[in-house]
Amino acid sequence: MKLDNRRTILVGFAFMAICAFWQIYDSIVPLILKNTFDVNDTLSGFIMALDNILALFLLPFFGSLSDRTKTRIGRRMPYILCGTVASSLFTILLPIASNLKNLAFFLAALAFVLLSMAIFRSPAVALMPDVTVKPLRSRANAIINLTGTVGGIVMLGAIAVLVPKGENPDYLPLFLVLSGFMLVCLAILLFTIREPKLHQKMLADSAALDSGEEAQDAAPGAPLPREVRRSLILVLASIFLWFMGYNAVTTAFSKYANIYWGLEGGAFAYTLLIAQGAAIAAYIPAGILATKFGRRKTILGGIVLLTVAFAACVFFKTFGGLIFFFFILAGFGWAAINVNSYPMVVEMSRGADIGKYTGYYYTTSMAAQVLTPVLSGAVLEYGYLLLGSADPNAGYVFLFPYGALFVALSFVTMLFVRHGDAKPLPAKDKLEVFAGDD
Repeated sequence: MKLDNRRTILVGFAFMAICAFWQIYDSIVPLILKNTFDVNDTLSGFIMALDNILALFLLPFFGSLSDRTKTRIGRRMPYILCGTVASSLFTILLPIASNLKNLAFFLAALAFVLLSMAIFRSPAVALMPDVTVKPLRSRANAIINLTGTVGGIVMLGAIAVLVPKGENPDYLPLFLVLSGFMLVCLAILLFTIREPKLHQKMLADSAALDSGEEAQDAAPGAPLPREVRRSLILVLASIFLWFMGYNAVTTAFSKYANIYWGLEGGAFAYTLLIAQGAAIAAYIPAGILATKFGRRKTILGGIVLLTVAFAACVFFKTFGGLIFFFFILAGFGWAAINVNSYPMVVEMSRGADIGKYTGYYYTTSMAAQVLTPVLSGAVLEYGYLLLGSADPNAGYVFLFPYGALFVALSFVTMLFVRHGDAKPLPAKDKLEVFAGDD
């Protein structure tokens, strides 16, 4: 049994389109809200949380719906096709609304974009475990995340090149690049991946490994044993906590870098590029470490690295080269966490429930991302009162302590997880894990 690297990379193009979109969304939409529409940080945080509010209801719905869908092109592909096309078209309306300075138009366009993204996010992520046997899913997820990170890096590069300095820049060229990129990713996926055939191959491979769970597609929804359910709850609690910290930093970083470090235009993107590059370098090793030491221990190590990185950034009052080191550390930590957390959740599922458990994963992460932009936005906006400062931007000093605190709390919940690590492959297969097809 061996992991097909080429196929896994191609499956990852769906996730690449998703990551490309969210990189632009998290980096640019807060700037549009603040600079074009003069929206305060608390209200901006609420608007930024709208996608996560929608996701709480829509991601589990479309995940479960795709579990029950049967079409000629598969059960996930119809949602990936429709959602990607719709979101790539609607996203172009955002910079048009910004140029017109029409907030109502902007919010309406944003609602259509976020609804379109919700249609295909869970099905796109569920596609990997649909075509990969359980023991190989951490490694496959490493490749998927690497592929997705490439999408984020491409968009960060586009931000650095296409976003000019000055007030209210024209973001239309950037969003046109994003739209075209998403459609190219979709085309590659559709022309190279035959979902039904690959899913049947995964079932046959699972039977050969005597795992059998995926083969039980006719019996979804079986209750989990009590101890497994406890571990699932603890994993989901950990996911909630580290997203509370991580998303607060990524959502507000463009404003933090501008206000606190004085970086102008798209210059902040270079710092994020460093972190993304570190994550790319760490994804495959994180999958290998999970094989040797277990997913739980690898995640705990990642939590420590991310906490240290965020805590260290507290002490930088001005931008300097050492900041890059800690963002590299953050990239390593996030890779170790991200590669292994989703496979831990679906490891506890049955084959017919993968979409539903994918929905659990995203509902939990989205719940955190609903709360944390609003909560962190309020901290950043009103933190100057706690400091006794007259400068309304002084509260931005709390961004990295906020992120470090919540990430550190996830270490506690993760300590008590006892299920979700993959059963080891036979010794013969370990040598072939990253081999290609014969």
